[in-house]
Amino acid sequence: MTQTLSKSPLPLSDERIGKRNPVQKLLGRPEVGALVGAIVLFIFFSAVSPTFLQPASFATVLYGSSTIGIMAVGVSLLMIGGEFDLSTGVAVISSALTASMFSWYFSTNVWVGVGLALLVSLAIGFINGWILMKTKLPSFIVTLATFLMLTGLNLGLTRMIGGGVSSPSISDMDGFSSAQAVFASSVNLGGVEVKITVFMWIALVAVATWVLMRTRVGNWIFAVGGDANAARAVGVPVKATKIGLFMGVGFCGWILGMHNLFAFDSVQSGEGVGNEFLYIIAAVIGGCLLTGGYGSAVGGAIGAFIFGMANKGIVYAQWNPDWFKFFLGLMLLLATIVNLIVKRRAELK
Repeated sequence: MTQTLSKSPLPLSDERIGKRNPVQKLLGRPEVGALVGAIVLFIFFSAVSPTFLQPASFATVLYGSSTIGIMAVGVSLLMIGGEFDLSTGVAVISSALTASMFSWYFSTNVWVGVGLALLVSLAIGFINGWILMKTKLPSFIVTLATFLMLTGLNLGLTRMIGGGVSSPSISDMDGFSSAQAVFASSVNLGGVEVKITVFMWIALVAVATWVLMRTRVGNWIFAVGGDANAARAVGVPVKATKIGLFMGVGFCGWILGMHNLFAFDSVQSGEGVGNEFLYIIAAVIGGCLLTGGYGSAVGGAIGAFIFGMANKGIVYAQWNPDWFKFFLGLMLLLATIVNLIVKRRAELK
């Protein structure tokens, strides 16, 4: 009698429980393309301009990066959540004008104006998010409308209350010195004056990264950016998450607005137009996708640092600054392509 021996089938590997190698994990990070670009840019400007590496010059680079990076934190989280905000540039000025004009017109301590400005900034974010969720309109339309309305309000109310296009000086009012110390002072590090906005920027990036990577809210942000309907189906509070993200942008706008006010003690009501694109560019260079569900706060910070290096590096290299916008557009295009290629290769491995 012939006996047939059966072999047990080999276990099939399950890609869902497979371990990723370190290279794959690194390539899967959204900020890796921006990090490579930042290193290349740093080496390049260090080579062409000896001034670039001087401590005082580099502190200036960090300061320029921080004024973009503070807003890039909120904008990055919003873009990961699948939306973007075109009103951020003028909203920063609206916050500064609120604090300045209220304090001056009612002769109050400037901290009262600072508190009111925070409420106004959060309200702008809330209204943007609430209208978006209520009407289901694209965030492009909603925030473009907000951009136009705030631009008109900034100019109209400043001229009506103060009689000009800039807010009156509040440097001699109660509370100005203490507010300036909080929002516009400098910290001496080894004989180099570093603006306090650099430390605010780093703190915001750290908090935003912790929220994204270590909390349930971070999971919600990625979920609503990836697929809002699927996220809603599994119990994610989509409405609250998106409104909260817009309010987070408003909070970042308040910090930057207060810095602008107390660094110069008055604000030009027509400023801020166009800055919204700088914040979005920093986030995109840092790896955030316009389609949502992908990105990081660290990437947005690196994108802002690239912007600061390019902006100041061209000056230190004594090149014609007229080429800066071309250089910025080229960086945006190359960074977007590199980030997309890196993401696709990481997904294939």
